[in-house]
Amino acid sequence: MTTAEFLQQQKRIEEETENTAVSAYKRNNLEIQSKIKLVEALYEGILNFNSNAIKSIEDGDIEKRVYWLNRTTAVFTELMNALDMEAEGTINEYLNGLYTQQLRYLFEANKNNSIESIKIINKVVIGLLEAWREKNGLVQ
Repeated sequence: MTTAEFLQQQKRIEEETENTAVSAYKRNNLEIQSKIKLVEALYEGILNFNSNAIKSIEDGDIEKRVYWLNRTTAVFTELMNALDMEAEGTINEYLNGLYTQQLRYLFEANKNNSIESIKIINKVVIGLLEAWREKNGLVQ
């Protein structure tokens, strides 16, 4: 093998290694961005579902009220399941309590046709969404 061939082979190996590293970085970054966007979408979903639940209460449509509040419940449950409760002393403990409280408000809203309970949840979720966006550089 000539020196030129050897140098070309080394260059090709370096490029392949760099491409692999860059690909891994891009994949990892995409997964992180996807998780960030997913949490944002979940918070936005809660607000959307709650808006529909309020309209259902105003229209006197019990079936749709239950449907939309159940959707919101499912999102809070998913958010709670995603928390790492093994990591003590973290925001996860706080969020778990906060989400649990929102589930209580959902129960109250469903039981009593309480638009006010839904508005309390929305206020909390708007705060969480704004904080999430700020923390992750999603503020426009």
